[in-house]
Amino acid sequence: MSIEINKDARQQAIASLQRYFAKHLDDEIGNMTADSLLDFFIDEIGPLIYNKAVADVQARLQARVLDVDAEVYEEPFQYWKRAARIKKP
Repeated sequence: MSIEINKDARQQAIASLQRYFAKHLDDEIGNMTADSLLDFFIDEIGPLIYNKAVADVQARLQARVLDVDAEVYEEPFQYWKRAARIKKP
């Protein structure tokens, strides 16, 4: 599965890369260089981050599924107990 980002996010990422190079590396890079670098990061490192996020979500969902019985469990045969509480003389 390829990772794709929308046009606006891509432009912001390119601007951020250019700003990073200027501030931390005392170098300026153009749009094409920043765009190519962004493609490299997305292709090379993106899947690692994506897979980690999927694993985190999967673990969280599994934990929630294990808690479903506790969250929605109803004790059976409770009619008479409730009726006795309501009809006390």
